[in-house]
Amino acid sequence: MHLVGGGWTPVGDPAITATFLAEASVRAAGSGRMVPRIGVLIAVTGDTPSPEFRDGYPASLRAVAACEPIVTIVEAGDTFAPRVLTDIDALVVGGGVTPAYLAAVDPLVEEIRLLVADGLPYLGFSAGAMIAADRAIVGGWRINGIPVCPEPTAQGLDEVTVVEGLGLVDLAVDVHAAQWGVLSRLVAATEAGLVDGGVAIDEHTSLVVGDDGFAVAGAGSVWQVLDEPAGVIVGTLGA
Repeated sequence: MHLVGGGWTPVGDPAITATFLAEASVRAAGSGRMVPRIGVLIAVTGDTPSPEFRDGYPASLRAVAACEPIVTIVEAGDTFAPRVLTDIDALVVGGGVTPAYLAAVDPLVEEIRLLVADGLPYLGFSAGAMIAADRAIVGGWRINGIPVCPEPTAQGLDEVTVVEGLGLVDLAVDVHAAQWGVLSRLVAATEAGLVDGGVAIDEHTSLVVGDDGFAVAGAGSVWQVLDEPAGVIVGTLGA
């Protein structure tokens, strides 16, 4: 499970994607393929994510390692068809407007859970990381009318909104942490009892969750928020 806080680069980011692509190659070899097929799901709301991301992110994967991105793009309000999960060796759920992504993958939730449980590598980029949670923060900038993070980060929502996510990890996830100033949203959501703590991931940074624990990769920090009897505690996870 690779949870990326955003911040892609067209030339590829080996620190973030090399391990994910290596895992995809191992799974592909089990199916007799030399080059892994990477399902890439992108949900578009207006001009978000940008056309540069839609074309450039799949290309950035190929810049790191040989792979075949199978890109499916839907408009907000539409859903992904089940066939997007057929015959793939790994899955990327991209960035953009988080509520639109959660709605778009709704018909696939059970199948994604089964595939990931069976070892399918999953990379959630920004929105795709947020919706991976059991209890997913999907946006909002106020709690009980009080601002807890910058309004432009709200994803079109007013109150901080927490809903059932994909259920791939049992902690809440926020992204673009240092760059957008949303660590405070996770702290406030934890203090308000909306979530039981979680992680806020910086751009160009990945939290890799596996059977043996976790690892942090990339240029930034993963901020951990814990709900303890003494109060909310914030720290960083080490590499």
